[in-house]
Amino acid sequence: MEVRPSYLKLLESGQLDKRVERARKMFSPCTLCPHQCKVNRMDDEKGFCRIGRRAVVASFGAHFGEEPPITGKRGSGTVFFSGCNLKCVFCQNFEISQGLEGHEVEKEYLAFIFLSLQEGGCHNINLVTPTHVILPILEALLLAAKEGLKIPIVYNCGGYESIETLRLLDGIVDIYMPDMKYSDDEIGLKYSRVKNYWKFCKEAVKEMYRQVGNLRIDTSTGAAYRGLLIRHLVLPGDLSGTKKVCEFIARELSPDTVVNIMDQYRPCGMAAKYPPLDRRITPEEFARAVRWAKEAGLTNLLTF
Repeated sequence: MEVRPSYLKLLESGQLDKRVERARKMFSPCTLCPHQCKVNRMDDEKGFCRIGRRAVVASFGAHFGEEPPITGKRGSGTVFFSGCNLKCVFCQNFEISQGLEGHEVEKEYLAFIFLSLQEGGCHNINLVTPTHVILPILEALLLAAKEGLKIPIVYNCGGYESIETLRLLDGIVDIYMPDMKYSDDEIGLKYSRVKNYWKFCKEAVKEMYRQVGNLRIDTSTGAAYRGLLIRHLVLPGDLSGTKKVCEFIARELSPDTVVNIMDQYRPCGMAAKYPPLDRRITPEEFARAVRWAKEAGLTNLLTF
């Protein structure tokens, strides 16, 4: 089947240009995420994310290590952005998110990246940690769409999102892929340095689900073309609050929501200073997390 991403409708109606203008207003003073730093990023001022006017790209390319519905047969066109609106002490991409490895890029080059990933056969454009760089992303998307970009956009985020920003993305993003890291605000503050993580994450995934619904897959390619896929990383000592997260998803979204219960945690970043994050999870901890997900009534589980 031919997949036609949502943003092409906005391009044809002239609304995509207007979304870029709305993003620009939210960029200075910056109110893109719940931190509400209100710094003037158009003048290269930097807030919590430590990124100014331009996006910083750490790497890009066809990625085959994502969930099967995202990689499909030809890979996901993944763009890793440096900086983040979370400061997770155990971040698996610590050098990128907090070390800020990468290079500043202009919107024209970011548009070139998008088009080159499509030319390489990727099923989608997978924006990793995009929240704080929505304006340069939308500026580049506008340019790329005018030049023939026509594959879905994946919004691959940490779950700490503003409803206003998500509504800006309504009709632009085809696939939302948020983390649901914790079900306890105090844990979120201690290990990711953010206030009210659970509160904002719950509101965010409900809005995402309202926009795109359950995940839909093109059976001819094995790749998703629209919908929500939630990631939940099981942490040592159940710091992630898996039972509560799964019960929320089943009750407030849908038992059919695709959820990846992940066992890949390993101590990274500063995790060694924060027991029990200084160890990997045990097989028993992972088995318990999967059991809780099934008991909550979730029917579309991925486990890797």
